[in-house]
Amino acid sequence: MNRVIETSAATGSEGLPAAWAAFVEAFDGRLAEMLSDDDLIPARLIESIRYSALAPGKRLRPFVLVRCCEAAGGRPEAAWVPAAAVECVHAFSLIHDDLPAMDDDDLRRGRPTNHRQFDEATAILAGDGLLAWAFKMLAAAPLESGCVVRLAAELADATGPAGMIGGQMLDIQHQNTPPNLDVVRRIHELKTARLFESCAKMGAICADAPPAVEDALARYGRRLGLAFQIADDLLDETSTAAEIGKRTGKDRAAGKQTYPACIGDGPSRIEARRLVDSAVRSLDGFGPEADDLRDLARRIPMRRS
Repeated sequence: MNRVIETSAATGSEGLPAAWAAFVEAFDGRLAEMLSDDDLIPARLIESIRYSALAPGKRLRPFVLVRCCEAAGGRPEAAWVPAAAVECVHAFSLIHDDLPAMDDDDLRRGRPTNHRQFDEATAILAGDGLLAWAFKMLAAAPLESGCVVRLAAELADATGPAGMIGGQMLDIQHQNTPPNLDVVRRIHELKTARLFESCAKMGAICADAPPAVEDALARYGRRLGLAFQIADDLLDETSTAAEIGKRTGKDRAAGKQTYPACIGDGPSRIEARRLVDSAVRSLDGFGPEADDLRDLARRIPMRRS
């Protein structure tokens, strides 16, 4: 399994779709093993956890983490467990984001959301369980203790009140308020870009990279995350539920702060492309080992799901 990941790096633009597909196949198999059933876990809870965490997805954040580790000169297997931990955090965030008290969504990745498939209380506990499981994974990672501590601190910061959870709070607070570009930027920085930045930094930490390399990859991750979220804002405006696997048009209906609401669709696309160009420039000091990261960024404005 590690061999698949190791040999698929730095494939260039023509090979990215195949490399990414190979990564997802390998990653999903390993994640399923790590989230295996346990007699101590109530059966309904583990079913709910696995339902969301193992649902078909892009595995974009783990892919970025592993590729950044390789770009920084590290071994991909060193990034494997941290990548799984990040995906658990991401799955937790989706479960909670879909809850009636948050975005109240019925569809995620083309399937009923967790609270619709099970019930609201089970969904909350499944999200809580995934967040705790992420840090249990990191604690048991086959890495030096200092590396594990840095990884745990980085992921906690990106996830917590000064990161993704704080961004969710701002998102809720500013619903149905006049569109404000400064507010939108801050929400996107915390709610989405911070975790992408963390993936890039965690990849560098796994590679024991020097500060300059870590900083360059962190800039890449942050700008990639911002471009990704603008593209997501646009998809909600222009796509169908069948295309993206979740309800569309909900941001405008809920009075959300988005780029299209502030500056329109066309300028939003221009801003996404500007951020992508900036993300790619962050990798100027890297060679072909970062080609997958470059191509990934360039595909963000064109994403349809």
